[in-house]
Amino acid sequence: MNVIADNRPLLRANERAWLTPVELAVLGAIWGASFLFMRVAANDFGPMPLVEVRLGLGSLVLLPFLWRERSRFTSGKLWGKLALIGAINSAVPFMLFAWAAQRAPAGVGAISNAMTVLFTALVGFLFFGEKIGAKRAVALFTGFAGVVVLASGKIAGASIGWAVLAGSAAAFLYGIGINLVRRHLTGLPPAAVASATLGTSTLLTLPFAVASWPQHAIPLKSWISAGMLGVLCTGIAFVMYYRLIARIGASRASTVTYLIPVFGVAWAWLLLGEALTWTMAISAALILGSVAMSQQPSR
Repeated sequence: MNVIADNRPLLRANERAWLTPVELAVLGAIWGASFLFMRVAANDFGPMPLVEVRLGLGSLVLLPFLWRERSRFTSGKLWGKLALIGAINSAVPFMLFAWAAQRAPAGVGAISNAMTVLFTALVGFLFFGEKIGAKRAVALFTGFAGVVVLASGKIAGASIGWAVLAGSAAAFLYGIGINLVRRHLTGLPPAAVASATLGTSTLLTLPFAVASWPQHAIPLKSWISAGMLGVLCTGIAFVMYYRLIARIGASRASTVTYLIPVFGVAWAWLLLGEALTWTMAISAALILGSVAMSQQPSR
């Protein structure tokens, strides 16, 4: 009797082998494009209205995940934490990046965003007693040197220092938010948490968005960019990210951080004609190199 081997586990392993890098690249391209969409829409909407559209659409895309787990989100104390973390990890950083997009090329925001990994380690060290180690300390100094180089640059003769500062502040808030999520929301389904934090941020931002809503007609291209920012770059991207975490773990999924600046600069160059300056190239090399250094395991 012939015995036919079951090759399905091997086929599934081979599928995962090529699927993971493809999904990481797609996710990096999507999140890199978010800075392009902000650059296009920020001037027509203004920071707060644009953030309101982004948060609202993103929370709607993720709402089915929250509805499925609604029995675990009944505590008033939990919703207080979700609102605070939503403000720190979504509403205010999104606003800062949108404000920066009015004043600097899309690539500048994408490069600043890469500091999130380093700021996460720094916040853990300063406020939560985590060890940082010599290698990460060197990585932090290198990353900050990259920010200084980026902030010193000029685009078309205009300084971009304030935009870099805003993007770096947003990355610092992301670092705080990630640490808070780790310590206060562990055990809850991540996609449902994302929906809840985006939803509470939508409500928190609403009065400011209404008060500053533009009086002029908003062009169609800006509406499309805002829609893509909310649906694709926030809602769908979060779903992809949490799927990756479930399959390959948070550490490997976080390597998408390396791809976001690359795609952010590339999209801006291809679609907006934004130039890549030497200060952007040098700062990107310093920041991404420092992120790579900080991710290496200690001996």
